[in-house]
Amino acid sequence: MATKQDQFNELQKKNLEAAMRLAQLSIENSQRIMEIQVSTAKSLFEEGVQNAKAMSSATDPKGMMDLRAHYAQATTEKMLACAREIAEITAATQAEVGKLVGEQLTTGSHDMVEAMQKLFKGMPIADQNALGAMQTAMDTTRAAFEQMTRASTEAFQAFTQQGGKGRK
Repeated sequence: MATKQDQFNELQKKNLEAAMRLAQLSIENSQRIMEIQVSTAKSLFEEGVQNAKAMSSATDPKGMMDLRAHYAQATTEKMLACAREIAEITAATQAEVGKLVGEQLTTGSHDMVEAMQKLFKGMPIADQNALGAMQTAMDTTRAAFEQMTRASTEAFQAFTQQGGKGRK
């Protein structure tokens, strides 16, 4: 039979693994966003150089204005595409974080309740009323964790859906 210390060590290990998954997710998405930003900046710089060359060879004011308008439109479209891509990554990350947090709350609370029940079973409590009260407290705690999990999941879903509506 596992000792109480082993049970708590297992809980800590699960929490650490969840934290590491969240950190890895954050790092991966940060890298993706940085790659998008660097790619967009490089593309805009190259187009700016090409535009400057084209404008220097323009002979009439109308031609120069047309080039400026075209460059401004192309730049705006690239920036909007970049912002859309970053918003999509952010929304997907928020959904994944919500899922991980929900899983952690559900499994973490279940594991904690089980560990506490095992702890109470090992205690020399002669009064059955006291043991019943502790069990009721544990059941109430579990119900509160489950309610919190549902609420956080619904909040993340609502936030993600609202963010999706704003992008369209």
